[in-house]
Amino acid sequence: MSNSTSNSAQNQVCVIVGASHAAAQLATSLRQKGWAGAIRMISDEGRLPYQRPPLSKAFLAGETDADSLAIRPPAFYAKHQIECISGKVTAINRREKTLTLADGSEQRYDKLALCTGTRVIRLPIQGKELAGVHDLRSLADVQGIRRDLPRTHRAVIIGGGYIGLETAASLRKQGIEVVVLERAERVLQRVTAPEVSAFYQRIHEEAGVVIHTDIAATAFEGEERVERVVCADGTSYPADMVIVGIGVTPNSELAEAAGLETNNGIVVDEYCQTQDRDIVAAGDCANQWDPHSGQWRRLESVPNAMEQAKTAAATLCGERSAQTSLPWFWSDQYDLKLQIAGLSQGYDQIVIRGTTDSGRSFATFYFRERQLIAADCVNRPSEFMLAKKLLSQKQTPDPTRLADDTITVRELMAEMAD
Repeated sequence: MSNSTSNSAQNQVCVIVGASHAAAQLATSLRQKGWAGAIRMISDEGRLPYQRPPLSKAFLAGETDADSLAIRPPAFYAKHQIECISGKVTAINRREKTLTLADGSEQRYDKLALCTGTRVIRLPIQGKELAGVHDLRSLADVQGIRRDLPRTHRAVIIGGGYIGLETAASLRKQGIEVVVLERAERVLQRVTAPEVSAFYQRIHEEAGVVIHTDIAATAFEGEERVERVVCADGTSYPADMVIVGIGVTPNSELAEAAGLETNNGIVVDEYCQTQDRDIVAAGDCANQWDPHSGQWRRLESVPNAMEQAKTAAATLCGERSAQTSLPWFWSDQYDLKLQIAGLSQGYDQIVIRGTTDSGRSFATFYFRERQLIAADCVNRPSEFMLAKKLLSQKQTPDPTRLADDTITVRELMAEMAD
């Protein structure tokens, strides 16, 4: 490399908007790929990137503290000359390659990475501003919940998805009475088969959680603090605390206002590049074409955010390395570790290995047109590894043998290798 080229590279600035898992990994990967210029990470949370999955689990349960959530210690960013700026980006000027912040200041960029994540969907109902009503998305949200715990005997959780159920488990561990209200006909309806939903409802009810499905909250009532949740069918549930976990929506307005294509997130190609060659996006805010499922996907998943960040960093450094990793997820509730491989949407057949009616261990395999597309594995790490291998290699085993729990995973793997 010539001196002039080297100096040019050293003068280049990459700005990362957001301080998510994707942002932390992208900054790290840029240095690993040899990015010699400045790296500036701008976050409106006013803190370094931290892990979000423990928020509804270990952190809410009081089993860990805020400092231990940090993805990297402050010394890491200093050592690698990654500047962390507290502020909110309000506009992108693609022509001038500048960002405007809420305080009126500007930041120039040569390359821009949007890792803006998601925000919670808020219930537009009466009483949502009462004390004791909480969202659960950020560290600040959960710190607020923890401050309220000493005065909480009865909690109502709105939403029976993963966040809602993980929160229910954390609160029950602390002896709090918990009611879960789910608008759909069953918990986890959007992401799992009915058998898996029934399993989780059983587990939570055995732990003392009361679950009501096909019910919609219409108001939170109380004087200064929330005292009860009123539902559309006229029922009401006493509450010292309400936690709303009905989903999230991508933060893509900044990109949209700058003329970038958005559709349920910021649209990117297999290289995590927007239609602007100097702008990438990664993480929960990015909507990317998935060759495995043959559809667009916006995944709310730490593993996906990390892989997209690595791909985006490579793109910014001039490498073309398509992001094609298999989607996978996890959820911890009580002593249960659910590990998910692939995407089950659109399945037309399931095979269950083990039983969901009793016990606390099984695996559900999802098929579409006789092809394996996903698996939900509860306390079944071997089946999870099997599913990841089969899905990565686009292999489909005999469903009958897969369902036979007397045939070991090792035997199934050997059969598929033949």
